[in-house]
Amino acid sequence: MKSTALISLLGLSGAALGAAVDRSKPSSEPFGYKSGSKESIANMKDKIENVVWILLENRGFDNILGGIKKKGLDNVVNNGPFYNQEDVKNPQSKKWPTQHKNYDSVLNDPDHSLTGTNFELYGQYSPDNAAIANGSLTANLSGFVNRHMLKYPKISAQRAVDEVMGYYSEDQIPTIVDMVDEFTTFNNWHSCVPGPTNPNRLCAVAGVTDGHGKNDNDFDVSAIPTTSIFQAASEKGISWLNYDGTNGAFLPDAMFFDWTAKNAKKNVVPLENFYQDAYLGVLPQLSYINPSCCGANTNSMHPSGNVSYGEVLLKQIYDAVRTGPQWEKTLLLITFDETGGFFDHVAPPLAVRPDEKTYTEKAYDGSQYTFSFDRLGGRIPTWLLSPYTPKGHVEGYGTNPATGESSAYSATSVLKTLGYLWDLKDMSPRVEHSPAFDHLIGNKVRSTPKTLQNPHVFPNDV
Repeated sequence: MKSTALISLLGLSGAALGAAVDRSKPSSEPFGYKSGSKESIANMKDKIENVVWILLENRGFDNILGGIKKKGLDNVVNNGPFYNQEDVKNPQSKKWPTQHKNYDSVLNDPDHSLTGTNFELYGQYSPDNAAIANGSLTANLSGFVNRHMLKYPKISAQRAVDEVMGYYSEDQIPTIVDMVDEFTTFNNWHSCVPGPTNPNRLCAVAGVTDGHGKNDNDFDVSAIPTTSIFQAASEKGISWLNYDGTNGAFLPDAMFFDWTAKNAKKNVVPLENFYQDAYLGVLPQLSYINPSCCGANTNSMHPSGNVSYGEVLLKQIYDAVRTGPQWEKTLLLITFDETGGFFDHVAPPLAVRPDEKTYTEKAYDGSQYTFSFDRLGGRIPTWLLSPYTPKGHVEGYGTNPATGESSAYSATSVLKTLGYLWDLKDMSPRVEHSPAFDHLIGNKVRSTPKTLQNPHVFPNDV
């Protein structure tokens, strides 16, 4: 299949579940720069010397941003409500709407395995891959509530809806609202894989999944053989540090790779070092941050961790960079690794395969499903923060640099943009086709808040 077809958006079936978004419009050019052009890349190289990149954990766009009323956001309060059947096999079962929630900490972690995500998107664990590829089977986003109830049979349907279809109000997430109002938010940024954490983190920093569809042992013993952004940066003379906030619970992302374990362990440092480096103005060219995860008293926002704790982390990072001497040369990128099984009303698009490997999983119904990594995961909240980014801008679709067609952004868009910034080769076919965001860097410094609003706690899911 041609790559142009591979990146086309899947349509949504069922008016109650939302309508497909128009991708025919070209990428926005808020400063007149065309992404990937000589002028745009030259401007970015002139303005940006340091990149700070953090991947939070397991939250979807509608879940985090669904209650923000800013014009242009494709979310629940602007374009909803959206619905799920309580039982996908029974069309007469109750339809549950997206709704405001008040859970700072979601107790029951939604299913975000590959086949569980299939059920959430298609209402079945092992959908026909050929039918998905040719467009005859489209994601109806029908199975989120049903899958949550199957995973947690003791909870009520109302509790399941609260947890997987709920969204936060503006007053609950003041730090994030500040980020939306003051900087650039992406409407259509998707995770690499419609599945769990580590394959998505691997794809984000290496451009490939290497055939991994679950959080297997290779991630725990630095057994990933592929080239990462950390190795590519080192080979190009680009300084980097992985600021590790995992507290020993698991390996930070740079340590997934055998190359790092053998050559660059010293580049993995405690998260506390980030703040001193930011305030002192000695951040490396690439600062990659692992938050803590994944339960109580962690700050990645992964259930059952608190959203407010994650906002504290974002405020701490922003405030340190903003008040440090490197702010005017720094691009701060905040995103998530994957959607964590939370409902979103936009179906993930197809995508160019990152490599030739596949992954096979036994689903909950006993079926075998083989995935070729030829479609993205759900939408995840993503922001660009810099004195050169447009204030309060909502970015739509980007442009596939290989075809010129409109295309969703994804985690590998970071690798494409860093490639432009530091003259790095594309790390995979997926990266080659990923829209970059170089054009969102302007040519004049603008005023930005010295600090973000303080977060606050609110009721938990108990």
